Amino acid sequence: MPLRPETTRRIDALVADAQSAGRVPSLVVGVVRDGTLAHLTGAGTRPQPDADLQYRLGSITKTMTAVLIMQERDAGRLALDDPLRRHLPEAAAAGPVTLRQLLGHAGGLQREPDGPWWERSPGVDLTTLLQGFSAAKVAYPPHHAFHYSNLAYGLLGGALERITKTPWPQLLRERILDPLGLDRTTYAATEPYAPGYVVHPWHDTLREEPRTDTGAMAPAGQLWSTVADLGRWAAFLADPDPAVLAPGTLTEMCAPVILTDPDTWRGGYGLGIELIREGDRVYAGHGGSMPGYGAMLIVHRPSRTGVVGFANSYTFRSGGLRPLTRQLLGYVLDAEPVPPRPWRPADAPPPADVAALTGRWWWMGSSLDLSWDAATDELIGVTSGGKVSRYAAHGPNRWRGVGGEEHGEVLAVLHDAAGTPVALDIATFVFTRTPDDLP
Repeated sequence: MPLRPETTRRIDALVADAQSAGRVPSLVVGVVRDGTLAHLTGAGTRPQPDADLQYRLGSITKTMTAVLIMQERDAGRLALDDPLRRHLPEAAAAGPVTLRQLLGHAGGLQREPDGPWWERSPGVDLTTLLQGFSAAKVAYPPHHAFHYSNLAYGLLGGALERITKTPWPQLLRERILDPLGLDRTTYAATEPYAPGYVVHPWHDTLREEPRTDTGAMAPAGQLWSTVADLGRWAAFLADPDPAVLAPGTLTEMCAPVILTDPDTWRGGYGLGIELIREGDRVYAGHGGSMPGYGAMLIVHRPSRTGVVGFANSYTFRSGGLRPLTRQLLGYVLDAEPVPPRPWRPADAPPPADVAALTGRWWWMGSSLDLSWDAATDELIGVTSGGKVSRYAAHGPNRWRGVGGEEHGEVLAVLHDAAGTPVALDIATFVFTRTPDDLP
């Protein structure tokens, strides 16, 4: 669904203002909704931005490495609580740190590998990277504190190569890029692409930055992409293609592993996914930077709405692009909220045994209203406090919570001698039909 003209005019103006104030040679932003690029806007002329112009993804690459890890987990070839040393014995100095902790930047590893700044230097191979690894690279015990680690993702990429016996670039192409049609997302820059710059603070000249092959650190930040392709990846993170990753697995990736700011609880990390709280909304995504470039991807998964953006100015990477994309996403969600799903009458009543469960139940003076959702074949439970749970059939007279407060719990239906449902046992809390029938 396209955005309204007044919405796009406001977006265009905010992007133009940001490009001018931030002194960005080339800035491009896309708004994603319902799986498509709903609006594209850009500013600057060095070069003129468009949907097919490549910029560097930087650390957004990590989200793809994380998906590859989760694919291997779902296939049973690794467990998230495996210690890294199980798959990379040369990293035994990491001690018991696990794949899960590395994915969430909770493993305590230091941020960078040894040697020259890896983002601006020719990369080394995995053997050389591991030779530089020692216990000195472990800054904290796991979960002691959030500590962002590029090194962690270089090691995760190495673990993937060992487990799959496939180079990371090939694995990425076969498992993610080709299935999702991300043809303009590549390991190295492919024309047309935007050169990356540092803008001089006093006389506005440009210094072009090198376009490095980062070698074994590639899983942490190597890739190049376009706003069209990044929009497709944002759509995937909002609502994944089950042929690539199970939706439930992506939901698991978006559950917090650690808070990035325990004082305010406004940010955290899941399994390779950054989480940002803005008021009552939680956004998922990741930022990225490499010398000369900034990138940002942010999605509101419940509404399948996202914003992606690139800049070819290193100084605009975090202080400019990050707040801009958050501002734009909030504006779109406020200006054009997703309409509610239209109500439609059911084609037929539920089966008699299900219909007998609908209505009001009571426990300790608190009510539980059960209704039937014909579209999903689920029972919907709403408590007197407004909490909603969903239940799916799980065998004779049993239902399993599949969403909400009772997710994972069993609802057992209890009958009298005549076979009439008289009580619901939800995790030992027994609901009856009358409020005065107290246990």
